[in-house]
Amino acid sequence: MTARPLTPPPLQGPTAKEKKYDRQLRLWAASGQQALEDAHVLLINHGGPGVVGVETLKNLILPGIGSYTILDGNTVAEQDLGINFFLTEESLGRSRAEETCRYLTELNPDVNGYPVQQSLHGFLQNGLHVLNKYNLVLFVASKQNCLSLESISVYCAKKALPLFYVHSLGLFSHFSSQLPDPFPIVDTHPDPTSTQDLRLLEPWPELVAFAKSKTDNLDTLSNHDHGHVPYLLLLLRYLNDWKESHNGNPPMDYRQKKEFKSFVEGNARTDNPEGGEENFDEAAAAILKSLNKPSLPSGLRQIFEDPNTKEPQKDSANFWLVANAMQEFHHTHGSLPLPGALPDMKAQSQDYIQLQNIFKAKARKDVDEVTKSVRSMEADLQRQTPVDAKEIESFCKGAAFVKLIKSKPLPISSPSSKIPQEAFNSMLDDEDSLLPIFMAFQAYDYWCHQKSNISPEHVPATSSSPEENPTLEALKQSATQLIDQHADEIMPKIEPILQELVRAHGAELHNISALTGGMVAQEVIKVLTKQYIPIDNTCVFDGIASKSAVFRI
Repeated sequence: MTARPLTPPPLQGPTAKEKKYDRQLRLWAASGQQALEDAHVLLINHGGPGVVGVETLKNLILPGIGSYTILDGNTVAEQDLGINFFLTEESLGRSRAEETCRYLTELNPDVNGYPVQQSLHGFLQNGLHVLNKYNLVLFVASKQNCLSLESISVYCAKKALPLFYVHSLGLFSHFSSQLPDPFPIVDTHPDPTSTQDLRLLEPWPELVAFAKSKTDNLDTLSNHDHGHVPYLLLLLRYLNDWKESHNGNPPMDYRQKKEFKSFVEGNARTDNPEGGEENFDEAAAAILKSLNKPSLPSGLRQIFEDPNTKEPQKDSANFWLVANAMQEFHHTHGSLPLPGALPDMKAQSQDYIQLQNIFKAKARKDVDEVTKSVRSMEADLQRQTPVDAKEIESFCKGAAFVKLIKSKPLPISSPSSKIPQEAFNSMLDDEDSLLPIFMAFQAYDYWCHQKSNISPEHVPATSSSPEENPTLEALKQSATQLIDQHADEIMPKIEPILQELVRAHGAELHNISALTGGMVAQEVIKVLTKQYIPIDNTCVFDGIASKSAVFRI
């Protein structure tokens, strides 16, 4: 009887979750998605419409934030219906937190939403430790109690809890972040073209041997084979030829690199049907960016100089142990671990695959050396939980682009706060600077601080009575106190923005808050996933000119 052919097993297709989150998984991978799903965000709507906070949550719920809590002591009023798209007429008179949460959760049933109808003072009456259950705090206000924000800011800094303060009013908005200090980011997602590390000036033995085997008889190769030698190997061959006539030195400066480029181009064959060779064009194009001695990036130097790297402790974060091992590797070899990635190039498949394997083998060897150092430290420090191997590998691959953010306290407007001198210099030098918007918001918050000389349990109602909103003269007085001796120069820049804040009468515009909420959500995702580089530390949006700017204040 003839044997029946075996039916191959069916291919495993993407899961329902992978289909649902396909696009974002391409951005922050499964590790980032898991970090997002493990997070619990607290939104504090401390007075005012709070639409910008709701829009921020919308953009966190759609990609699958694990849980969120809305703290809002207000009930739904008529004016809420025109700007908050997550409320209906049926919501009138009901808890704004509960109604907003109900409609938000419909966006993504996998997300857990928890409404808390309570004043901020009532929520915190048992102590600030109630914030410990959250991974990030969003403080949103149009008329906020500066003392409450200040105490939350101090506590979050102490507990390494990320805090965002968001303010949207009329046609302007701004938000500031306060991150745990320091805040390291390994997976910064740099431009792929900038991550290429070919080690042309410091090739290792396996690469040298492969280059020699492919280029020793270069002149005798057929046109087809000659035109398919990987450009990396061509450069290694012609670098050796160059060194023989230059006392063993590679091209050092721009002039010599241009000469070397002409030398490489001159060895291309032009008597073939194509009239040239693509691999030689690739080699010439790579010379200026690839023939550079390895140097320590400034961001990594900052990390190596940090006391946490120099003397990691038993309870140190994994990052600092790997950074210490990385520093030891750099001290030993004078270079960072090889990332192992290879750019596309004209080559025959078998040659390219072999070249890939050589790079991957060297990268694995470097990772193993760093891992060995980490394990040795763990033993010396008697750490119970080892650093995950994937975490070490990720650090090695992206070492040149690791970022360490030294966070500053949240820029809170109060009687003791002053605008930094560099901010004035920047604004005076740049006519189009958006810093006046930030200063106007600071003046608005300063007025609120002075006006709300009341007990912390007071939470302004959604509606705005005349005495609850500042006049232009009142805001100008507040601004004058903040900008002090620079008032004559700066006030003409700030006054038009103050006029818009007064005109807004404490109200948000939905389109401005929606856009701002999208920007805030983007930064929140960066912080929660620890991927990409978040702003440091303040972003301002001008809804009139449709411009935004980031400042470190």
